[in-house]
Amino acid sequence: MEIRGKVAVITGAGSGIGRATAGRLAREGASVVVADVDEAGGAETVKQIESAGGKAVFIRADVTSEGDSRRMLETATAKFGRLDILHNNAGIATGIPGFPKAALAQWRRVIEIDLNAMIMGTWLAAPIMEIGGGGAIVNTASMAGLYPHPLDPIYGAAKAGIVNFTHSLAPWAAERKIRVNCVCPGIVDTPMVRKGVEAAVKAGYKSWAPSQLLQADQIADAVVKLIGDDSLFGCSMEVRPSGPRIVEPRPAPGSRK
Repeated sequence: MEIRGKVAVITGAGSGIGRATAGRLAREGASVVVADVDEAGGAETVKQIESAGGKAVFIRADVTSEGDSRRMLETATAKFGRLDILHNNAGIATGIPGFPKAALAQWRRVIEIDLNAMIMGTWLAAPIMEIGGGGAIVNTASMAGLYPHPLDPIYGAAKAGIVNFTHSLAPWAAERKIRVNCVCPGIVDTPMVRKGVEAAVKAGYKSWAPSQLLQADQIADAVVKLIGDDSLFGCSMEVRPSGPRIVEPRPAPGSRK
């Protein structure tokens, strides 16, 4: 996909990976809808994009709300005339205390934001993209979705769900002209990660942060690659300090490659 002239919606774009991706897509020539519950952070992302000559608008959106998610996507068509790109990026971790000590509402919230909201965003965006002739969806998963994650098994379960959901939508590329991929970063230096490490240390746990953290711009690069490369669909892109690696979907049992 040629990004210049396209319209993108990015959730969780008030900081971290979402902000980095919003800025990168704007520099590539896309108009960007910045969606987040953090109004100050979202406004700052828009300010940074516009000060660099890009086009962006902010909308406050709770991705677990169907109404908010619909308005978020409708903002793209109302302000910029179309919807070509959706980056389902908003996410949280379980935090302290971890599973199984975490309260029911605490770990259910992780599933709602990290997995269910991503499915809903895809569900809502698909018919809009089909009307416009297709599009590209990138879901933010994690390496925790590819490998066991004992530190936060609820987060790992949600991210594994994203990976499998993404791989299962590989046929959409041919059926709907919508390519769905996901990015699976290692631990990234974001405000959420820093707060998580601080909370763990304060509670008496050892810091789980590695010596070398990924930077949000590295993940933005991977997202742009997944959007721009028309040969990629139903894939995961694992991103670690040593570099990215594409994980292709496995064929269903009994099917032909």
